[in-house]
Amino acid sequence: MRYLIFSDIHGNLEALNALLKFSLKRRIDHYVCLGDLVGYGASPNECIQKVHALRPLSMIRGNHDKAVIGLDSIETFNPVAAAAIYWTKKNILKKNAEFLTHQAKGPRVVDEAFVICHGSPFDEDYYIFGEFDADEAFDYLKLPLCFFGHTHFPCVYAKRENTVEGTFLEGNSNEIKLEKGVSYLINPGSVGQPRDRNPRVAFAIFDSEARVVKFFRIDYDIEDAKAKIIASDLPPALAERLSLGI
Repeated sequence: MRYLIFSDIHGNLEALNALLKFSLKRRIDHYVCLGDLVGYGASPNECIQKVHALRPLSMIRGNHDKAVIGLDSIETFNPVAAAAIYWTKKNILKKNAEFLTHQAKGPRVVDEAFVICHGSPFDEDYYIFGEFDADEAFDYLKLPLCFFGHTHFPCVYAKRENTVEGTFLEGNSNEIKLEKGVSYLINPGSVGQPRDRNPRVAFAIFDSEARVVKFFRIDYDIEDAKAKIIASDLPPALAERLSLGI
């Protein structure tokens, strides 16, 4: 099975379109979304509808998804993020809000092959930002492989016996071969708002037969995404950060 693993679209339709166009050139057997379809970007409805149409799809909710439908407090968000949540709540269609409402809370097991979560296996809102965080998360895994999002940084944490080693992935393509006896926490990065100073769309493809995870970065029409944010009266900072990858 070949799984397309992606996360944190954040209402960026141009980035999502680039990802889906790329996927048409690859054999994809199963789509896996790690949450946060909305927040920050100007196209929440279009992004939800495109993801909703993917088949087969396994998905979990993210913290921005929860905030938009009233399942999480906006008080935990910084002012710019909170402004985007308020804007999205006003502009999201009822049917799309209902779609978000029905998304599962992570962690979730996919095909008995791996686990998915948004933040961490023990707390869907927790950020795994280093080896200490990852070490705690490994204690909660039901399977030796977990894909997570939330941080917007593509990275791999590997646990061999009692040692955890983390690697942040640089460049526009990377590949890892999963080793037997090793547990993994893997973040494919963000589709719609990368924060590793690389503005390109980030995602991964997991080949469960070859036991290989390939990481990709691809270009998209950033200027169109920025123009939509400005035209929608969202905070201008949300547009500018797209070019910087922060």
